[in-house]
Formats: sequence, C-alpha cells, structure tokens
Amino acid sequence: MYFEFNDKSSILFLFFVHEGIFSFLHLIKGIRNDHKPSLWLSFFIALSILYITPFMLGYANWYARNPYRDILFYIPFQQLLLIPPVIYFYLSSLLDSTFKFRKDHYLHFLPAMVYLIYSLIIFITDKIILQESFFYEDGRDKDFLFEYQAAGFISLLIYLVLSLKIYKRYRAITFNSFSHAESLSFRWAKHFLTALLVLVILRGLFFILNLEWDAFGKKFWYYFLFGSVLYYVSVAGYLSSIRSLTAFEKNDRSKGDLPLVELRVPEDNSNVADDSLVPEDLGFWKQKIEKLIVEEGYFQNPELSVFELAQQLNTHPKKISQTINLAFEMNFNDYINQFRVKAIIEKIESKKDLNLTLLGIALKSGFNSKSTFNRAFKRYTGVSPKEYFGRNEEKEVSNQDLKRDSKP
Repeated sequence: MYFEFNDKSSILFLFFVHEGIFSFLHLIKGIRNDHKPSLWLSFFIALSILYITPFMLGYANWYARNPYRDILFYIPFQQLLLIPPVIYFYLSSLLDSTFKFRKDHYLHFLPAMVYLIYSLIIFITDKIILQESFFYEDGRDKDFLFEYQAAGFISLLIYLVLSLKIYKRYRAITFNSFSHAESLSFRWAKHFLTALLVLVILRGLFFILNLEWDAFGKKFWYYFLFGSVLYYVSVAGYLSSIRSLTAFEKNDRSKGDLPLVELRVPEDNSNVADDSLVPEDLGFWKQKIEKLIVEEGYFQNPELSVFELAQQLNTHPKKISQTINLAFEMNFNDYINQFRVKAIIEKIESKKDLNLTLLGIALKSGFNSKSTFNRAFKRYTGVSPKEYFGRNEEKEVSNQDLKRDSKP
C-alpha cells in the first residue's frame, strides 16, 4: 500500500496512531467499569481522529492517486455536526451522576444523520446509478465546502456554550451541597473546556485567515495544533477517573472513586419534613443549624454535606440549603469554611496546637487541602494566611515595644 512518509504526513500519522490507542483504552475502560463518560470520550477521540485523517492521507499523496482518490472523496471523514453534541453529552455524563441518554436526545444528532444520508446519496448516485463522477466532477471534497465548514463551526460554538452552562450549573450545585466542593470542582472538566475553547479559537482564526478548507498546503499547522490538543485530551482524560457526586435532577448515591456520600433522603421518610421552607421558620432552622455546626463542631468534618446535616436534623436537604442561602446569604461551602477559618485564627491567637504547622491546624479544622485552605482564608479575611498572621506578629511586637517604653 502506497503511503508517502514525509514530515507532514508522518507527524499526523503519529497523532493518528497514538490517539487511536487512547480511544480504544477509553472504550475498554468504559465497558469494564460501566463508566459512560469514558465511552463518550472514546467516541469523541475517534471522531477527532477521522477529522485529521483526510489531511494525513492528503500529505501522503493519497488524494493524488487512484484508486485512493475516488474512494476518499466519498467518505465523510469530517463529522463536524456530530462532534459538538458528543462533547456536550460527554460533559453531561461526567458532571451529572444521574445522567441518562433519553430518546429525545437523538434530536441532537439529526443534523449529522442528514449529512450522512446526503453523503450516501452522493455515493449511490455517482458510483452505482450514473457510474460517473456527477457530484464530484469538480474534483473537490464535499467535506470542505464552505457552507458545511461554517455550519460545523457554528454548531461547535453553540454546544460550547451549552457545555459551559452545564459546568456552571454543576459548580453551583456542588458549592451549595458540599463543604469540600473545591475538591469536587472537577479540574479535568475545566481543563477539557479550556482545551475545547483553544480548538474553537484556533479554528476561528484559521477559518478567517483562509476560507479554502480543502487547500492542504495551507492547513498543516492547524491540524498539527489540533492533534496536539487532542493528544492532551486523550491522555489527561484517561488519567482522570473520578466520578461526580452531583445529581442535577435527583439525588443519588455515587458509584465512583470518591468517598461515598449518602445523597438520597431515606425511602422511609415518614418522619422527615418536606422541602418547603416557611419564612416564619427561618429563624428556627437557622438556630438549629448553627448549634449543630458550631457547638457540636460539625464544621471539622472535611466531607460534610447538606445531606448529612439534613439527616441529623431529620429534615430535607433543600430546607438546609434554603436556610443557609436566605439567612446567611451565602452558599453551603462558604458558610462552613468561614467557621473553619475562624477556628484556625482562634487557635493561632490563643497559642493552641503549637506542635502543629499552620497546614496541620487547617486540616484539623476541616480543610482537606492546602490550596482549598488558602482560597477560603483569603475569601474570608481578604488576605492570604501568610499575610494575615505576619501582620498579627508585627502588631504583637509593636504592642510589646509600647508596653516596654511605657514602663518608668
């Protein structure tokens, strides 16, 4: 089989092989662990490999030789209307522990199906009915028509916005439900969206700079950059195996690698109050929550959630969230972290736990990482822990000097 290995075709061929391997690994991982996000990511990587294939083969001179040329023109490699919804459903399944693919979701794939049918009609007409290149008499691949490329770009922009909304919704729910929301913020989802945004920007720039998408010689650097970003997504996505604890439509138990948290109100909920919050009861629930958090030290639990508090107070998680949102005007995560920060400041100022480092005191007070502690401390005090305690030391030294100078 003829394949010209030059600088351009060889580089794209390496991307093709490596990312093909990772697509297979994601597929195996998804099947073995019943992990839907891995299956969606495998599908996305496979489609992305097809996306770069015509240029890899073009630089290998397949489009300049028959029978390759006649065959390649009829294969819809660039599934520009299929990739965007696959990205959206990947993030949906990654961030929502209860996500299920419904029948109405097939509508998202209707434009891609129409294009596949269109490609099939062209093939049947040219190769079977007319037995001549009627649609392809101009010698230009229909995958690179300006109208199709523009439609694909617009579709990608739309689904990027939808994906960002999913991520924003996820963060809002986690910060309103878990005291350790920072560790559940899914850095990988954020990095994946960033990588996707980079691809959109690159494609937009190349789309503006050169409208001739079938001009092989002018597109190598775009496909090289695309392959590089896709390689990062393939590897980093495989290493990211944590599942979401968050349910968008209903609470459920996670089956993932993170510590299990009971997210469901017990089925026998005859003794559990409903989720409606009467304004007159706001003060009552505020007092009960504060007593549990402060007097009984629940804020020291690094994985505290509204579901655990609701279970202790024999009420619905929604009522806990509403009370904290309305009475304290903050989300659950910020509400709990303020008590942790106060406890740390009190311990330092009262010279308690002197055998521990500042991080050790932070971990003992309920924080589960240094980065989370630093962010929460700065949010509460306006300065970093180092700056805050550095100022206090200066004040203490200054006060000691004043006392010494005031002595007769």
